[in-house]
Amino acid sequence: MGTEMHQQWEYRALEPPKGLTKREAVDPTEELNRLGADGWELTESISYDGGGTKLLLFKRPVAHE
Repeated sequence: MGTEMHQQWEYRALEPPKGLTKREAVDPTEELNRLGADGWELTESISYDGGGTKLLLFKRPVAHE
């Protein structure tokens, strides 16, 4: 039988940066571009019940050497 390799993933959570009042979100474009260049893909956002994003979840394939 052949050896099948299943894709493995690693995950990362990022809390969106907040402004001076700690309520409004700051534009995360620079950080998102940096993560994308490192192979991370945004997969989901988790929001508070009352609104606003709590966490951004990313994944990327695990590199097998």
